Amino acid sequence: MPDVIFNGPDGRLEGRYQPGKTPTAPIGLVLHPHPQYGGTMNNKVVYYLYHAFARRGFATLRFNFRGVGRSQGEFDNGVGELSDAAAALDWLQSFNPNAASCWIAGFSFGAWISMQVLMRRPEIRGFLSIAPPANMYDFSFLAPCPSSGIIVNGSKDEIVSPDSVEKLVAKLKTQKAITIDHTVIEGAGHFFENELEQLVRVVDNYLTLRLNAEQ
Repeated sequence: MPDVIFNGPDGRLEGRYQPGKTPTAPIGLVLHPHPQYGGTMNNKVVYYLYHAFARRGFATLRFNFRGVGRSQGEFDNGVGELSDAAAALDWLQSFNPNAASCWIAGFSFGAWISMQVLMRRPEIRGFLSIAPPANMYDFSFLAPCPSSGIIVNGSKDEIVSPDSVEKLVAKLKTQKAITIDHTVIEGAGHFFENELEQLVRVVDNYLTLRLNAEQ
């Protein structure tokens, strides 16, 4: 799991990269929670999402947004962070030009950024959106959502209201040609402190179903 440094739009960005097991391995990018509230690429949910991809042989990258850890720059209210994520995906693709497919995952603030990347990059085939902050940020840009994916949240989330996620899912499910899976983990708060294993099972099962269907 080598440390990597790559060029972002506002300076160098720090990441962790797991090469793919084959030259055509899929690629997976994982985005972390809000930088101003302690979010880093070493967040436990981000770590588990990263390994969910890596275990399946994906070429996988997680990285720190600008101003976090050894990444240069300053927090930019989502605008710069979206540019960081695009640069990270460019870097990942540059090392894996023959990747069979492309996936993106994000937790909380990272879920919001990841869905914006999804709208801008038609090569992204699937997404994992964990606790998307639908009560804090505007998700209306998902019109239409271009890819199928899964949204997971906790029933006791104290930061992202479960009702707001439910409304987002209901809106996305009306769109044709994509499938949105939705799992609510009972009793889980925003950070899934005691439900990480359950979250991992949900993500693993979803990835297994999707990847098997595409073979």
